Amino acid sequence: MKKGKVNNNVRQYRRLIDLTQEEFAQKIGVHRQTIIAIEKQKYEPSIGVVLMISLVLKEPIEKLFFFHEE
Repeated sequence: MKKGKVNNNVRQYRRLIDLTQEEFAQKIGVHRQTIIAIEKQKYEPSIGVVLMISLVLKEPIEKLFFFHEE
């Protein structure tokens, strides 16, 4: 089995709609620290959080999250 990790483009898409990390966190229902960790690729969010991110950013999940093989 190949190893890899999930990366994301959340920061870029959040900035496109001009939301601060705090505003974004409130809309999703998480702490700002969670957004920071997601954007820094330090935390892989649960599917529920991923779905909320997709809804708030109005982008498909595949555009926001992708698997990077190591």
